[in-house]
Amino acid sequence: MSRRQLERGAALRGVVTSDGIVPLGAGFPVDGSGPDFDCDVLHLDMDAFFAGVERLRRPEARDRPVIVGGTGPRGVVSSADYAARRHGVHSAMPMSRALRLCPDALVYPPDGARYRRVSEAVMDILRSFTPLVQPLSLDEAFLDVSGARRVAGGPARIAATIRERVRAEQGLTCSVGVAATRLVAKLGSTHCKPDGLLVVPTATVQRFLDPLPVGALPGVGDRTEERLARLGLRTVGALARADVELLRMELGEKAGVRLAELSRGHDPSPVVTDAPESVGAEETFSVDVDDPDLVDRELLRLSGKVAHRLRATGQVGRTVSVKLRRADFSTITRSRTLTESTDVAHEISLVARELHASSGLRGTPLRLVGVRVEGVSPAELTPRQMTLGEEDTGWRDVERVMDRVTARFGPGAIQSAILAKSDENDV
Repeated sequence: MSRRQLERGAALRGVVTSDGIVPLGAGFPVDGSGPDFDCDVLHLDMDAFFAGVERLRRPEARDRPVIVGGTGPRGVVSSADYAARRHGVHSAMPMSRALRLCPDALVYPPDGARYRRVSEAVMDILRSFTPLVQPLSLDEAFLDVSGARRVAGGPARIAATIRERVRAEQGLTCSVGVAATRLVAKLGSTHCKPDGLLVVPTATVQRFLDPLPVGALPGVGDRTEERLARLGLRTVGALARADVELLRMELGEKAGVRLAELSRGHDPSPVVTDAPESVGAEETFSVDVDDPDLVDRELLRLSGKVAHRLRATGQVGRTVSVKLRRADFSTITRSRTLTESTDVAHEISLVARELHASSGLRGTPLRLVGVRVEGVSPAELTPRQMTLGEEDTGWRDVERVMDRVTARFGPGAIQSAILAKSDENDV
């Protein structure tokens, strides 16, 4: 089950108690002495960020569904507001299908530069409360507010103030989860979207987690969810009560233990602020290139460089972007946020080439192309998809072997078959 399927579609502002989720009333202590006393981690997630930014500057979009994405025949959805989502529209959907589901929607091309400016303004608001801010992408971030209590109040008060400032200063809404761990804070922000705030005290973490589908946990994709369902494990609560040895046998040592820990709300990952925010590579052609296949080949090569740099520094990233510069030096960027972080060239290149395909510039002479991965964080602290059999056949392991060969024999000693074949044809 994807994150969008977990979203409520209606604002929720409350605190998880032994009796369920109760509203954050006027009598809730603002100094952190209430149920939020041990909830120092916040996860902020902007609501339909790209679509929200477009709506602000488009008067005609006030009462219409808004979709952001490529408008060409192969265009895909980058973002959709909640009006469009109610019709079944979601990110990464082909635009043609989105418009069939929601024919009244207004469609706008992405404006990466504007989104980055607004994102920077939001991150500045977060850093005015604490320096411990970890951006994950343009529209979400973790905060550690343990050192901000004396000045700004308790975690719930800080979260409420942040939401008020984002609305007042940027005209946008966001949702915030408040908890003691990154895992629960992120699940909290998803559960209360859009325009919500949810406090999940440590004492009631299991009550909050138990009814959620196992697909809510990071790293549980379709294959793993199906395997768990065959074992009768469809909710996080059922998973938490399952025998760990059974999970180890069915999913593997690391995956089984990791899922058992997550299902109980255990997540030692700290908020990390010293990781690079992005890793990228770009290439300027000696002559302008208008052959789409040659551009895709270069995007594949650059994706390999970016992935290698991520693995070399122990990082993964969640947002893939491409830079495409025309012969007249005009430049566009396109980006897509993945459902989970990656350091795999195969995954990065697929998205990069899809972004090129939907950019409207296929066949247009280009002088420069670039690939960048944003929302970078330490790999060991970032849960990822645990697909069955990945330890033996996954792309990640293949590329790590390539890293070792390159380290021993030098660049070019081993590369993908596509690049090798192209190089032979160039001779």
